Amino acid sequence: MADLVSERLEVTDDFEAVQSLYLERGWTDGLPVVPPTAERVEAMLAAVPQGPQDIVGEIPPNWGSATVEKLAVNAVMAGCRPEYLPVVIAAMEAMCDPVFNLYAIQATTHPCAPLIIVNGPICDELGLHGGSGAYGPGWQANATIGRAVRLVQLNVGGAYPGVGDMSTQGAPSKYTYCVAENEEANPWEPLHIERGFRADQSTVTVLAGEPPHNINDHSGRTAEDILTIIAGSISITGANNAYTGGETLLALGPEHAATIANDGFGKRQIREWLHQNARIPLERYTHETMMERFGKIPGGPVPMVSEPDLLMIIVLGGPGKHSSWVPTFGGTTHSATKEIRKVERC
Repeated sequence: MADLVSERLEVTDDFEAVQSLYLERGWTDGLPVVPPTAERVEAMLAAVPQGPQDIVGEIPPNWGSATVEKLAVNAVMAGCRPEYLPVVIAAMEAMCDPVFNLYAIQATTHPCAPLIIVNGPICDELGLHGGSGAYGPGWQANATIGRAVRLVQLNVGGAYPGVGDMSTQGAPSKYTYCVAENEEANPWEPLHIERGFRADQSTVTVLAGEPPHNINDHSGRTAEDILTIIAGSISITGANNAYTGGETLLALGPEHAATIANDGFGKRQIREWLHQNARIPLERYTHETMMERFGKIPGGPVPMVSEPDLLMIIVLGGPGKHSSWVPTFGGTTHSATKEIRKVERC
């Protein structure tokens, strides 16, 4: 990727030739890319207040310097519009926060990928989607911002499958993993306000997550009905959080969120309820696993939410009685939130 910035490559103005070059040099995720011409990169750079050679962070495992220009190049390749670049930069700033532990996330055999959660007015401005099908296809801003972040991990960080990224099976979320919180359907404070930002500020939060696990409950009529199904859904021994604790994400669908809130439950009550009730019976573990992971036989059922404050809660999606749970890499990583900075237009 350094070559893409430090020298100008003359390439035949032919779609197949451009794609072949990028595939041969390992500069793509396998999907077609938009050629990062000088004009396209300059248009990207005009959308941010930072200078082209400003360094956003060092990206492991190769510790490549992620300059703003390199991020712009990858954003062009991913299909981003220029106005998306401030979100990409904020996401990379959050991922480079030491609490996120990007090196371990890049190199692990676990299938985690940075889940990008965007909050604030910029979601409406850019068309970032948090409604029906938010995790899925069809939303240019979600798809291309998430893909740009992955291309930076590949091209600047060197996290290629089987080389720098040792994920045993990988995950489709390693192509793109970006959503906006559905703040309009949220009966509580949205994530960024909960984390100390103002309503008029826009933020990116990153979490090292597995792909979402669906939680289906069509019959629950009370908060405890729904939380009982959620507790059963998240209490599984196959997730890292069952051994190392750490932060995890509950993305409540709007209908589930409304039912829970109407029963007087706030986020604090949800966290405490699940801390007490989402527990894994010891008989679901093997003796060998308990000794390896805990060093002893635990004194009772293992809490999946090890501490109430380690459960992140957002509202996501559209109509339908579904929610989702996103287990993480475990106790060695923590989410990070950064404000999005952009060029102010008169």
